[in-house]
Amino acid sequence: MSTESAIEGSAVITHEIGLHARPSVKLTKLAKSFTSAIHLRGDGVESWVDAKSIVRVMGLKLREGTTVFFRAAGPDANAAVDALVALVKRDFDEHKPA
Repeated sequence: MSTESAIEGSAVITHEIGLHARPSVKLTKLAKSFTSAIHLRGDGVESWVDAKSIVRVMGLKLREGTTVFFRAAGPDANAAVDALVALVKRDFDEHKPA
């Protein structure tokens, strides 16, 4: 992916279990809805992984409090990064019962 035209964004994982199975599925499903190439990494992790690959996303084993960084390039890169950052900030739509 060309980094010159890449759009980037980040958010802190607040989910108490981190980026485990359900949040990873939601993240990759959302990423797959965009045509842009999308990659992510956690702070302290050098390499970027394909955000559309459930195996690679879960393999990062990102925990609560970790900043997740997104990078996308393509026709809908802005929308992709905005949507993925919003998903993380919404705690993957897994609100705790009141």
